[in-house]
Amino acid sequence: MRWGLRPRGPGAAAVVAARNLCGPPRLPCLPGWRGTARRLLVRSVTGASNQLQNSTDGRYRDTVLLPQTSFPMKLLGRQQPDTELEIQQKCGFSELYSWQRERKVKTEFCLHDGPPYANGDPHVGHALNKILKDIANRFHMMRGSKIHFVPGWDCHGLPIELKVLSELGGKAQNLSAVEIREKARSFAKAAIEKQKSAFIRWGIMADWNNCYCTFDGSYEARQLRIFYQMYDKGLIYRSYKPVFWSPSSRTALAEAELEYNPEHVSRSIYVKFPLLKPSPKLASLIDGSPPVSFLVWTTQPWTIPANQAVCYMPESKYALVKCSKSGDLYILAADKVTSVASVLETTFEVISTFSGVDLESGTCTHPLIPEKVSPLLPANHVTMTKGTGLVHTAPAHGMEDYSVASQHNLSTDCLVDEDGVFTDVAGPELQNKAVLEEGTDVVIKMLQAAKNLLKEEKLVHSYPYDWRTKKPVVIRASKQWFVNLTDVKTTAKELLKKVKFIPGAALNAMVEMLDRRPYWCISRQRVWGVPIPVFHHKTKDEFLINSQTIEHIIKLVEQHGSDVWWTLPPEQLLPKEVLSQVGGPDALEYVPGQDILDIWFDSGTSWFSVLPGTDQRADLYLEGKDQLGGWFQSSLLTSVAARKKAPFKTVVVHGFTLGEKGEKMSKSLGNVVDPDVVINGGQDQSKEPPYGADVLRWWVAESNVFTEVTIGPSVLNAARDDISKLRNTLRFLLGNVTGFNPETDSIPVNNMYVIDQYMLHLLQDLANKITDSYKQYDFGKVIRLLQAFYTRELSNFYFSIIKDRLYCENAEDPKRRSCQTALAQILDVMVRSFAPILPHLAEEVFQHIPYSKEPKSVFRTGWINTSSIWKKPGLEEAMESACAMRDSFLGSIPGKNAAEYKVTIVIEPGLLFEIIEMLQAEETSSTSQLNELMMASETTLLSQEPRTIAGDVIELQGTFLINLEGEEARVTSDIWRTDRQL
Repeated sequence: MRWGLRPRGPGAAAVVAARNLCGPPRLPCLPGWRGTARRLLVRSVTGASNQLQNSTDGRYRDTVLLPQTSFPMKLLGRQQPDTELEIQQKCGFSELYSWQRERKVKTEFCLHDGPPYANGDPHVGHALNKILKDIANRFHMMRGSKIHFVPGWDCHGLPIELKVLSELGGKAQNLSAVEIREKARSFAKAAIEKQKSAFIRWGIMADWNNCYCTFDGSYEARQLRIFYQMYDKGLIYRSYKPVFWSPSSRTALAEAELEYNPEHVSRSIYVKFPLLKPSPKLASLIDGSPPVSFLVWTTQPWTIPANQAVCYMPESKYALVKCSKSGDLYILAADKVTSVASVLETTFEVISTFSGVDLESGTCTHPLIPEKVSPLLPANHVTMTKGTGLVHTAPAHGMEDYSVASQHNLSTDCLVDEDGVFTDVAGPELQNKAVLEEGTDVVIKMLQAAKNLLKEEKLVHSYPYDWRTKKPVVIRASKQWFVNLTDVKTTAKELLKKVKFIPGAALNAMVEMLDRRPYWCISRQRVWGVPIPVFHHKTKDEFLINSQTIEHIIKLVEQHGSDVWWTLPPEQLLPKEVLSQVGGPDALEYVPGQDILDIWFDSGTSWFSVLPGTDQRADLYLEGKDQLGGWFQSSLLTSVAARKKAPFKTVVVHGFTLGEKGEKMSKSLGNVVDPDVVINGGQDQSKEPPYGADVLRWWVAESNVFTEVTIGPSVLNAARDDISKLRNTLRFLLGNVTGFNPETDSIPVNNMYVIDQYMLHLLQDLANKITDSYKQYDFGKVIRLLQAFYTRELSNFYFSIIKDRLYCENAEDPKRRSCQTALAQILDVMVRSFAPILPHLAEEVFQHIPYSKEPKSVFRTGWINTSSIWKKPGLEEAMESACAMRDSFLGSIPGKNAAEYKVTIVIEPGLLFEIIEMLQAEETSSTSQLNELMMASETTLLSQEPRTIAGDVIELQGTFLINLEGEEARVTSDIWRTDRQL
């Protein structure tokens, strides 16, 4: 195949730069065809130096049909946020949710809003979460589903209570529980109003007058009903167990309320536990030997006073060793001999080894209390990864330790109070000393005095902190209310197999978290929350709760809220029939308990209060990855416990927001991004310009939300630039459908220009892919598909080809109407495609569509509507080949005006294939569809090479061998080259 050029003379139309649209050039694949293409000749008509003459007097302006639209190319400064506010008002953003709820449709899509915490100003984490939810809701609404979405707030808990108390300072000590609750409620309400106002400004679709708050009486009452259902099934019980305890908050904590500090520094120690009574096997090994001690390592020296045993691994090997430095005999795991000796800066001589089971029935002496015996006990939680292979066991300060104590009837007495200090039971040396500070110092000194401390060193490791106060916690045994998770976890893990997780790895992460959770402590020793509805006996360790008491409390809470627990006297909190059984109003032996429910139980039962219908299952839960151990898990556990059903069908998990360089946001670093400043601009708008809400929404959608999401000036500027490019495309589309009415002026698809049909084919493929991406909640892919389409297929290809037809043909010419038919469909598909992401821009465009009789909201007119007749796979193959020739031609004249050249295509006889005949029926044409595609002065089709070739011709040769396999073709070789330059 050869290509040639001849000059054309001045006055040719301007040409947009071409692109490599279709990859390597290739011929269309028609059934039963096999052969080679020959050459294409390209010749300049005017010479290489010829340039178009610019006309500056506008004499021809009225002879062409230029685009006409009032849609602005850019919105500068305050224009963007101001226009968005106008759009929200004009297009009924506030009424949209109610409108769609009133539609008579068959399907319903329920997205259950995980309640944000009502304790602060809105931040970009809120924006990420709420905008993702809104995109999903708007997509499903446009697809024809009725959306059920009730925004909510998590209003109880320690963060709010502590915030209120810190603001009051010393005055807080004199406040009653009721006064603290009143101030906490006021604080939460103020935070809710701030956040709600921001969510509305971001364009979040909801009925903002009907939200749920966990401090509403009706919500609290339903939560108490779930509590009693679980209690009645034996799943909730009261027990004395070790729990995570926050001395800074003076309350128990659940795992989900912890954050782990990887930089925490502990004082780790190696301690001797002198052998008291050897087991029979051990007695035979040490007969006549000097005293023997067991080596124990711990990172929590303050727990040594509470030691009740030393645990070993029965299946592991242990060694009796002699220390070269002191001559003492020690016992430790055989695998740890070398590493421990290195830490102690000595060497060990192994005297003998034996199995862990041979330690059974042995005892040792407590390192601080010589008269106290610590038995040697087997335990599966002993590991060889760190330490000595022997574990100091304090049942009041460890979950595994407590399990060992339960099996062997060990004491579980706790020597530490609610403030994290030693009690008097710990002895006068330790009493009133904080266990994590001075208490640790004293314990280490006591071990030194007893000559049982071998080594102390600092250890940097991950340690649990109270996520509210950012202070370290301790494990401390106390009487609490627990959920028995043994059977619940088993059922929950089976049900999770039927739940779709996006990304898929989130499922494994959630299951791992469930496996690590032995039980769930649901009681808290605070006042701002829902009371655990139990009455305690004044003198006995007994409590009262039954169906009669709970129904009475639920009615009171529904009517007056949970404040009644603190405001009403006990005799009014009990029903009359129960009151008579427990001493009457004058001799009441029971008083209301002072514990409140864990806020994860609080929010985790929201499915019971919010989800619609009898099934009460949401189609979607969508939250950050921290909720895998939080709200996702508490919702699952309460739902499974109450009704053996998961509350969700699909779970989407997103990452956290970070600074532009991937660093954590911090005021000290100056990288905190305020959504309000993003939308409305900062004090210095040259540095913090007003981007508007759509830029914020574009940032959310285009980010890889399944990992960490970065935001900063560069990211926001890039988002604004992307939207600006999209606006330019939309403006071109709007301007060129002026004077066109799709109802009367559209051309039937099969009568349209081939290139226009090709664009509809691509458009249908785009629509299908975008719809699938929305269904998978991959909004970033939606944006990438759109960008590729309007950049490559439209701006760089289609728009550059059709300008002659649009501007120069008569307004009602079928060729122009064909083009406008395609443009109208492209505009419609594009606007609907990005509408869930950019609702303000979509509505703005919708108001500027010239043929819309009564401009309505795009969200009230449905989703993308394509036709099956648009799909033409054979046309796509053929057009790609034609585009290959075009790209080769344009690539041979970089920077030149294609309209200054004539093109000749030479094809072997019999190879004037169908698409070329469709694009150009005559031998030479300057008006054919093929010539429009080539953007040349004229295009000639020849079946054999011309006898003479002018010297100024660019010759491009290409050879193709195309083998057909069924209906598909395979290019086995392709070679292209430019023989000489113009």
